[in-house]
Amino acid sequence: MAVDAARSEEGFTSATATRVMVAACRAVGLDDRGAELIRLGENALFRLASVPVIVRVARAPEWLATARKEVAVSRWLADEGFSAARIVEDLEQPLLIDGHPVTFWHLIVEGDRKASYGELGAVLRDLHSLKVPAGLELPSFDPFDKQQLRLDRAVIPEDDKAFLRNRWYELRDKYAELRFETPKGPVHGDAHVQNLMVDDHGQVVLIDFEAFCFDHPEWDLMVTATEHHSLGWQTDQQYADFVDAYGRDLYDWHGYETLRGLQEFGMTTWLMQNVQEDERTAAEYRRRIAGLRNDDAPRDWKPW
Repeated sequence: MAVDAARSEEGFTSATATRVMVAACRAVGLDDRGAELIRLGENALFRLASVPVIVRVARAPEWLATARKEVAVSRWLADEGFSAARIVEDLEQPLLIDGHPVTFWHLIVEGDRKASYGELGAVLRDLHSLKVPAGLELPSFDPFDKQQLRLDRAVIPEDDKAFLRNRWYELRDKYAELRFETPKGPVHGDAHVQNLMVDDHGQVVLIDFEAFCFDHPEWDLMVTATEHHSLGWQTDQQYADFVDAYGRDLYDWHGYETLRGLQEFGMTTWLMQNVQEDERTAAEYRRRIAGLRNDDAPRDWKPW
């Protein structure tokens, strides 16, 4: 049953997502008993106890096209033999349950280590070298596509909303002046190391195709460059491993500062959506908005 988009978005909590997950599982004949919420962010992710499947619940009806794209990208990467998350092929998807797109993915059984930054650089290098087939329609990268919805529906002080809207307009002006020199190709769109998993066979697996697009590779490189140069989340050696594996350091590019601003803005508004979930999330949001208000201040943001 479709519902008003704003209402489904504003009511997106762990409890709401759980109800949608249960309904989706019952619609396709999967057992939802014992399912565990493992992440609440742009989507809610549930691990089923009965079968090795991850159920992904999106926030609102506007994300239906994105869910369809994720399914198509997973199928394409499978055809390419590229190590990436796989949808459950024998289920009809995506489903739309109470205004929330739902998809089903094979569980990746994690091994005993996390992916390295060198591996992230290598995966992105290989991904960017692929040729997108004619039948796969991918959007351009749009760093502003979700910001309006996020700001309209955010449960934050009005002063914060006013500041973020002004920053949004400033970033749009800077983005309009940005000039790329690289050819377009497949871009992950959210290429941080947490979107890599290492399975129990030691295979590095790319996950999360929500922002996947056809655009310039700089959009993928900006994530780790910002995390290192602005936030200090990697050691110098970790970042050097990333640069060596990929073959380029975005920090040397004239457009880095603009992309840094876009990345930090997106990281803040992403977290902003869940400030009502718990005090830990709200506290980190306050830390990030304070950082945005002072561009020259050190960033003490925490990875999320």
